[in-house]
Amino acid sequence: MNKRIYLSSPTMHGLEMKYIQEAFDTNWVAPLGKNVDEFEKEMAAYIGVKHAAALVSGTSALHLAIKLCGVKPGDIVICSDLTFSATVNPVSYEGGIQVFVDSEYDTWNMDPRALEIALKKYPQAKAVLVAHLYGTPAKMDEILALCEQYHVPLIEDAAESLGATYKDRQTGTFGKYSALSYNGNKIITTSGGGMFLSDDEAAVKKVRFWATQSRDPAPHYQHSEIGYNYRMSNIVAGIGRGQLVYLNEHIQKKKQIYETYKKAFEELPIQMNPHVECSEPNYWLSCMLIDKDYSVTPTQIREALEKENIESRPIWKPMHLQPVFEGHGFIAIDKDTDVGGDIFSRGLCLPSDIKITEEEQERVISIIKGFIK
Repeated sequence: MNKRIYLSSPTMHGLEMKYIQEAFDTNWVAPLGKNVDEFEKEMAAYIGVKHAAALVSGTSALHLAIKLCGVKPGDIVICSDLTFSATVNPVSYEGGIQVFVDSEYDTWNMDPRALEIALKKYPQAKAVLVAHLYGTPAKMDEILALCEQYHVPLIEDAAESLGATYKDRQTGTFGKYSALSYNGNKIITTSGGGMFLSDDEAAVKKVRFWATQSRDPAPHYQHSEIGYNYRMSNIVAGIGRGQLVYLNEHIQKKKQIYETYKKAFEELPIQMNPHVECSEPNYWLSCMLIDKDYSVTPTQIREALEKENIESRPIWKPMHLQPVFEGHGFIAIDKDTDVGGDIFSRGLCLPSDIKITEEEQERVISIIKGFIK
């Protein structure tokens, strides 16, 4: 059996151990310490926001963003439809109701035209929650302008897009509140973990308060609000500090992988996941879209790759097609359109591991070319 080729596995460099060892040597292994403080500062500086709070996951960051927007049971939150469920699940944590907005083909992200329809239909919405799919920025000018026009706060799920830019501005800086993820398959990892971002210092202080069980400033354990155990540990933050140094290098390698696939498939009925010219993705995952009416399916390709010990993955199944969200609103540009569903049916995430060799990527390409000629 050939060596496993992964979709996107962690890439460690050794520098991470310096910060981990420092945490051990100083005995700061709890969810506080120098690594946490410095990781927050370093990440905020890289992104270009004023404040950050290191948490256990991107999901927890989104949850606390939802709370900050005042979402209560029955409140509407307008969400990206084509995304991982972690983007939208936190709305349910607070009893809110998701309304899903269809994608557009230019970026595979939330369609601003459909968002405008949603905002007109649900002017009472408490927030708009937009995700940057597979590291590709959404059309943030149009989305932000609509949020401002309808006076709705924007929450930005930049879990997959760390290091990506839209008009030379980092994703994670457009939302009133934003979230990052450092899960094991992300472009940098802390094994697990995430971060809440905002220019609003009071909001970040509130997040830190909630994330440490909402302990009041009293000598005894007093709690006036429900809290959560959401703070990142000092050891995990040390991994992140060591990884952040290599983020730009990771992005360049991911871009090289993407461009190799794109060039190999340019004569085939395949398109790669697109982006608009004013944006620069982080190319976290390279994804292919088979032309309509072509006989080969993504499942056939995925199964053929798996037989050769090569990992690939279906495109996220849109949220409006998920059983758990049956009956929730779905807004597209017209009643006969379902862009996200179409991308799901024709798309596949390809091996995008930073450690993939040229020979290994050629194996992947060769197998796909054997199906699609």
